[in-house]
This record gives sequence, C-alpha cells and structure tokens, in this order.
Amino acid sequence: MKNVLYVVIAVIIGCLLLSSRFIEGEIIWKEIDEGLYYTTYNAPIKSSHSDSKIDVLKISSKLYNFNLLSAKEKGGSSKTAKDWSKQENQIAVINAGMYMADHATNVGYMKNFNFVNNGRLNSDNTVAAFNRKTDSVPEFQIIDLTCQDWDVLKTQYNSFSQSIRMMDCNQKNRWSQQSKKWSMVVIGKDKEDNVLFIFSRSPYSVHDFIDILSKSSLNLHNLMYLEGGPEASFYLNHNKTTIEKMGSYETGFNENDNNNQFWRIPNVIGISKKVID
Repeated sequence: MKNVLYVVIAVIIGCLLLSSRFIEGEIIWKEIDEGLYYTTYNAPIKSSHSDSKIDVLKISSKLYNFNLLSAKEKGGSSKTAKDWSKQENQIAVINAGMYMADHATNVGYMKNFNFVNNGRLNSDNTVAAFNRKTDSVPEFQIIDLTCQDWDVLKTQYNSFSQSIRMMDCNQKNRWSQQSKKWSMVVIGKDKEDNVLFIFSRSPYSVHDFIDILSKSSLNLHNLMYLEGGPEASFYLNHNKTTIEKMGSYETGFNENDNNNQFWRIPNVIGISKKVID
C-alpha cells in the first residue's frame, strides 16, 4: 500500500512539473487591434534579476507603417520612448539601435529616405529595412548581409537601421556565449511575415536569450539586436492598452534592477496604422 502511495505521489509531482514547465513557455496573445498582438510570458530559464518575463509585440507589416525617427533628422534632442510616441503619434516605440558618444549617430548604417544619420556600413551583419520602394520585396525585412545581396536591396527601401545579427537566415544562433548579461530590446521577423518587438528587463547573456527565443513558439525567421541595459526601451499605447518597459541591469555599468524610468534615446522605430482604401 505504501509503495502504491509513493507511485501516486511521484505521478502527481511529475504532472505538476510538466504543467509548470508548460506554463513557463506558454505564449498567449492579446489582440490590441487588427494585426497587432501583445504577450508577456515566463522565460523557461530564470534570470538573476527581475521577473524573468519576455514581452513581445507582434505587428502585421501589411497593416502598420514602420517609422524611423531620429533626433538628428528632426533637429531636436533625444527623447524617451514615451515622449517619442506622444510627440510623433506612434502606437509603439522601441530603440532603433545603439548610438555613438555624440548621443545622435547610430553605431551602424542608418538612412531614412533622403536623410543619412550614418552613411558608413560597419561589420555588423544585419540591417532592418522598411518603407519599400517596390512591391517586389517584403514590406519589412531584416537583411542578413552574409546571405542576401545588399547592393540590390539597398536600392529597394527608403529606411534602414544596421545592428548586430543575433539569428541568421538559417535560424542559427550567431552570438558567442559570454558571462556578461543585460536587459535588452531586439527586433525579429517570424515565418508568417510579422515583425516582432521583443523586450526583456531581466538580464540574460545574449546567447542564452537567442536560445530562449529560438526554442519558443514565436516561429522566428531571424533576429537583430537593438540595445541593452537601462537604455533599452519598449512603449505601447493603443486601444486602452499601455505598456511601459525599460531596462536596468547591465554587466559592468548598472548591475542592479533599480532603474524605473525611461532614458532619453536619439533614434527609435515607431509604428502607425496604415490608411487602407
């Protein structure tokens, strides 16, 4: 009788463990608007700080415009993601990439229509491209410079922001493992042609974060890094849903979870709803 009881207890414990593991990786989408979905879900690997949650905004490029906003182009100063959103009438805003010491120039190539923020293509292997000139290319894509023809594609879009490749066009993790970790915001494309704004306040090594995302049900095609630490920003305000997420932890810079305000950033990607006839 005692052995039977042990077996029953073991089965119950096993079921609970499986259930909790499922809940940790479960992604349940909330529809904010047509073609716009938000989720926050528990990462399967616990972080050393904060809540170990991952926030994702899934955006249909058929229904939403992607807008590259730059203080350098506007002739103004850096703003918080929230202020960028309010002042430029954007539904959601994230960092467009890392910036140089002048707090204005993108680290990688950045161009928006006729305005060049940084005309130098560096060694980073991905470029977000949007505001297409021709229907022969996707409305938004993350160009992988190692397996796509940049010389052709650079003539087919109006807006570009270059940054570090995380996942390549074959869905391989391209970031070496390291002990450093930080909060981060990244941008992705899934295999259904949706664009993903992805944020984690909880710090992870970038390699581990890529693995977490690639093993999720997000069905990723590729990923590009945008920003880390307290500068990492994600803001959404639409249809009575407001999400304000800012980073905090960064190895060697801000090793705590205390930041509770948006930092001012010079370059952002925002979205606005398309007017469809």
